[in-house]
Amino acid sequence: MIFWFDSYFIYFIVGATLLLSLTGLWFIAMMPGIDRWNKRFFRTLFTLFILLNIIGFMDTIIYSCPVPMWIMYLMIILETVLLSLAPLMMTAYLLHCYGENVRSSRLFHSVLGLWAVFIVMLLISPFTEALYYFTPDGRYWRGAWYPVLLLPMIVAMLLNIAGMIRYRERLTHKAFLSFLIAFLPITCVLVVDMFVELYPLIDISIVLSALSMYGLILSDQIEQDLNRQREIANQRANIMVLQMRPHFIYNTMTSIYCLCGQNPQLARQVIMDFTTYLRKNFTAIASATPIPFSSELEHTRAYLAVEQAQYEDSLFVDYDIQHTMFRVPPLTLQPIVENAIKHGRDPYAGPFRISIRTRRTYAGSEIVVEDNGKGFDTDEDSEPHIALKNIRQRLKIMCDGEMMITAREKGGTAVTVTIPQQNLQSSG
Repeated sequence: MIFWFDSYFIYFIVGATLLLSLTGLWFIAMMPGIDRWNKRFFRTLFTLFILLNIIGFMDTIIYSCPVPMWIMYLMIILETVLLSLAPLMMTAYLLHCYGENVRSSRLFHSVLGLWAVFIVMLLISPFTEALYYFTPDGRYWRGAWYPVLLLPMIVAMLLNIAGMIRYRERLTHKAFLSFLIAFLPITCVLVVDMFVELYPLIDISIVLSALSMYGLILSDQIEQDLNRQREIANQRANIMVLQMRPHFIYNTMTSIYCLCGQNPQLARQVIMDFTTYLRKNFTAIASATPIPFSSELEHTRAYLAVEQAQYEDSLFVDYDIQHTMFRVPPLTLQPIVENAIKHGRDPYAGPFRISIRTRRTYAGSEIVVEDNGKGFDTDEDSEPHIALKNIRQRLKIMCDGEMMITAREKGGTAVTVTIPQQNLQSSG
């Protein structure tokens, strides 16, 4: 009766471990955000676990049937060898994470040497009952020296933990935590198994550790990728500022020069507007977080005032600003307006009109920029779309905002920016 209870328990453990291993493979196949090296490592690791559990099922079936003793020894050796590969692979992965070459690593050579000692002891185990043995009725028993068999793998895991702590500064916080979660449970189970039979639980502890490790590494890599994207988006914004159109500056300075003789008061106003525009542009370089919309609006007004001074009666702007208590990434509204003038204005088609509207919605805040221009190519690789694509990326990364570009029925383009509720600015 006890034998069948033990068999059912082992079937349950092996089945649960197999299910967890398949879940790990499914996550690797479906979840983005992890690089190719890590994906290949975890795919190999979980495939090893699946193979290990298939052999575990075969072991349980064989032990309940009358088979030659050498087959029993062969199956347990095969299963144990596969199981012992997982800690060795984790050592190699630890070295990869803190940038040390496996071939020249003393830690890896030490762990590999201990693993080799373990394998040698395992291979001689069928010829002595000191480590473990099978009774004639197929029951597995541990010998008096069984703890010695586990000792090399326990020392190997302790070396892994020591190496992880020693090179902690080379690991990210989540990577360090993932190795801690991976190594400690396996080491504890191995130590306890020296005195209390927990062999079936070693499999599931290693798989659970690997799953936890994979989850933290995935989270860490996604976070690093988002940080890189945010940095790239900020760099693009900086480039956008530093690569101001030369002809815009040239035309502005020429207009100011002409106005100095014709209308000195207007010239002074254009100088002030142009100064505000430049100041806001360069201030945006230092800002890595969303800014109040009122500041972005001031930047846009200054830019449009300079443009209107150049185009006189051919550029008209309508403002319908009902809501300003929210934040946007720097250089959001002004580049949209500049893009509309640069690519939508047709000097032969009459006055060019732009309207800028804001309102508060149930989902947050909304900015709409419309023009009556000629529109532009809908190809996303075209110049205006590339500029707007950069803005869209920064909106998504910095405040989870969205931007939609549509063609107006009466001609021209409409750009709608939606800012989520959490970016509302306190009125205090």
